[in-house]
Amino acid sequence: MESLLLRDLLIIFGLSIPVVFAFSRLKIAPLVGFLLAGILAGPFGLGLIQESGEIELLAEIGVVLLLFTIGIEFSLRDLLQLRRIVLFGGGLQLSINTLAVAFVFVLLGSSRETSIFLGALVALSSTAIVLKILQEKGEIYSAHGRTSLGILIFQDVAAVVIILLTPVLAGVSGEENGFFKLILQALGLVLLTLLSARYVVPFIMYHVARTRNSELFLLSVVVIGLSVAWLTSMAGLSLALGAFLAGLIISESEYSTQALGNVIPFRDMFMSIFFISIGMLLDLDILRQHLFLILAATFAVLLLKAFVNALSTFLIGFPLNTMILVGFSLSQVGEFSLILAGVGFANGLLSTEIYQEFLDVAVLSMVLTPFIMSMAPQAAAFAQELPLPQVLKSGWYKGFLEQKREKELENHLIIIGYGVNGRNVATAARAALIPYRIIDINPDTVRKEKSKGEPIMYGDAAQKAVLEHAGIKTAKSVVITAGDPVSAQRIIEAARRLNPEIHIIARTHFLSELDRFYSLGADEVISDEFESSIELFSRVLHRYMVPFSEIETMGEQLRADHYRILRSPEMRRKSLCELSLDFSEVEIRSIRVGKHSGAAGQTLGNLNIRKRYGVSVLAISRNHKLIYDLRAETELKSDDILLVISPPERLEELRELFEEKE
Repeated sequence: MESLLLRDLLIIFGLSIPVVFAFSRLKIAPLVGFLLAGILAGPFGLGLIQESGEIELLAEIGVVLLLFTIGIEFSLRDLLQLRRIVLFGGGLQLSINTLAVAFVFVLLGSSRETSIFLGALVALSSTAIVLKILQEKGEIYSAHGRTSLGILIFQDVAAVVIILLTPVLAGVSGEENGFFKLILQALGLVLLTLLSARYVVPFIMYHVARTRNSELFLLSVVVIGLSVAWLTSMAGLSLALGAFLAGLIISESEYSTQALGNVIPFRDMFMSIFFISIGMLLDLDILRQHLFLILAATFAVLLLKAFVNALSTFLIGFPLNTMILVGFSLSQVGEFSLILAGVGFANGLLSTEIYQEFLDVAVLSMVLTPFIMSMAPQAAAFAQELPLPQVLKSGWYKGFLEQKREKELENHLIIIGYGVNGRNVATAARAALIPYRIIDINPDTVRKEKSKGEPIMYGDAAQKAVLEHAGIKTAKSVVITAGDPVSAQRIIEAARRLNPEIHIIARTHFLSELDRFYSLGADEVISDEFESSIELFSRVLHRYMVPFSEIETMGEQLRADHYRILRSPEMRRKSLCELSLDFSEVEIRSIRVGKHSGAAGQTLGNLNIRKRYGVSVLAISRNHKLIYDLRAETELKSDDILLVISPPERLEELRELFEEKE
């Protein structure tokens, strides 16, 4: 069994790579490529995979992880803001769609029970596909994104109610008091969510985070998510809804961003399996036999749902632009409809032919969703130009205008690590009124500083989700104070990839890491050891009356050259004392001209130092300024400092010339 699953996974991923690559080159959503790969690999395509039971299980995990991450990105406060959309928007959308479709099927001769059931199937939209596209576009928090999410939450709950009512519609006696029991279970879940978010999960995650063990942290996040999803499933609700609640629970803690970063890679992999599994359901034989009917039904469903969803959005107060975007986004048939169709088929509400045709219509509508959602902005812009009533264009419920996200930071500083160096950088930023965000992996530090009002968050800054939550794409600079070179390398690489324009300053203890940091994208690398050396010789030079500007220039040159002069003994000797390197029989020395010496007031030409002593004067320091352009008529003054190159045995004679005379 394991080898068959491995073979099937190898087939679907191996087939997906060229298909998704080709679609990416054509600038078509990868989601469509996964759906096409599923169509090709499935039993109705090339027949590479005949049994899809294990694949469907993995696909369900993908939906669970998607809703889990959506819940983490949201919060209970956000969900409460959506209550009007969930209750009124979701209720209107489901009711109007169900009645409209049922009316059409009654006219076509179907029974009332079958018509209502088909209406409910068509009314449900694809949570996985819509939220995945909105997430990729960064539109989850937009007006149409929040509205779509609210309606989809209502649909997920309604799907459970429809499953309970299906035996009743089919004339089969269902469980007594099933609906009442469901309400009690739902209330229990709400209470569990609130208590867990407030007390249980923050306590558990705090102690897990203190271990600094990334594997334990990931396992804890997964166990919490799957536990709540399983409890929700045991209560009769969907796994996806339970996963969303689990995400909401974690979102209330300071560990939500780190949890999101850990789960995203798994979510993306399992979601690709979900889209492939949906494509495998498309029966190409049925599509060929009833091509016109299925295409006509698909476009009729898309048009009807787009109109009804837009109308429902208007009825709860949103303007024209949001109406159209929501209408287009929720126009497809959803994955829960496929599950419900199987339940209806098993209970005799759907015939074999209608069941197969419905599956093709549903899958085809999902395949078209990325194209439809990409057309929505143009359709909304066109509608805005039409001479329509102002109430339609601007909406009538202004309460939604108050539900805005916190304004995104721009040109801010991101400080990674809140040790001594991080605190000093934050202090300087506050003094200069520079906005900043702090990322730290120590849960004790995060909890303590957060209580003081510091803008600090818990997480591994090498993760994309953590950096994005800190606003890496709009930040101006990032300072990496972490001492661990491996972590610093990962952070530099991730920051540069997410924002090619950002200025990265990194700190390191190790000399061997300097070039590596620069190659990964750091703009400046601060070495603890070399900075200490620069500070030491700066103090020494200052004590010896070397001008501050010259000391500062020297330090800047050393940093600009990545400390190469200090790191390389060979380069240091050539750069600081080049002549003494190549001529071992001479020395470079500095000699001061005494006030009453025989050299004071004389010119270089008169002294004829080179001929008399074999000594060359390289430069003269006068009043802290260097004179390089030396000529025969250059006059020496008292307190001048001469930089000379001389054979060692002639230095004593030279000093006698320049020393003070009594």
